[in-house]
Amino acid sequence: MSTIRNRTTLFAATTTAMLALALTACGPDGSGVKSSGQETANSGGAASSTASTSGAGGAKNTGTGSGAADTTSTVSGSGSGSKAASGSGSGSASGGTPVCATKDLAISAAYQGGPPYTHIVLTAKNTSGHGCRMNGFPEIQFLEGHRENVPAVAKSKPAAPVVLSAGAPAYALVKLSDGGKDENTEPVIAFSVGVLGSSALATVRAPGADGIAVDSAKWATGYWTPELRNGADDF
Repeated sequence: MSTIRNRTTLFAATTTAMLALALTACGPDGSGVKSSGQETANSGGAASSTASTSGAGGAKNTGTGSGAADTTSTVSGSGSGSKAASGSGSGSASGGTPVCATKDLAISAAYQGGPPYTHIVLTAKNTSGHGCRMNGFPEIQFLEGHRENVPAVAKSKPAAPVVLSAGAPAYALVKLSDGGKDENTEPVIAFSVGVLGSSALATVRAPGADGIAVDSAKWATGYWTPELRNGADDF
């Protein structure tokens, strides 16, 4: 009986010692398991942080890219608008002003000087509501039986094209005769006037109660000008 108790006591002591060693190896403070847990947590935290940083960076980069694209689009649109405005401007400067048609003008006649009445002035007012260009000289037909236009005097031709803004007038001096008593003149109460580039004719009332006296051998017309010029229109 004594032998059995000693063995039992030895076994219990050995078991207790082994358990104590096992606990010591595992770490009584559980540091091994916690360290593993912390590493896992740290690893997971780093992953979360990386994902968060990547997400923030992605959002930031996307936002910046979108903003830059919007800015470029705005500048491009602004540039396009400026170009359109510039293009439009370039067309007017390159001769885009339309030619004045007879229907765009109100044409009237008045005496130039006193008796003998040898000259009249034609005034053509732009009534179109837009700018237009007057070409050349008036095409005048004084007599029904004389279908040729009154010839133009070259020295009255202006150096630059005559462009009329809305409501602006152009003028042309017209010689009727030399005013001599022995001239072969014919009376004219109304006559036809056209403008180069337009096929229509306007009927113009001659000034004076008795009209004007014209001589087909002497008549002549000046070019359309913005104003009557002394010297150049003296014919």
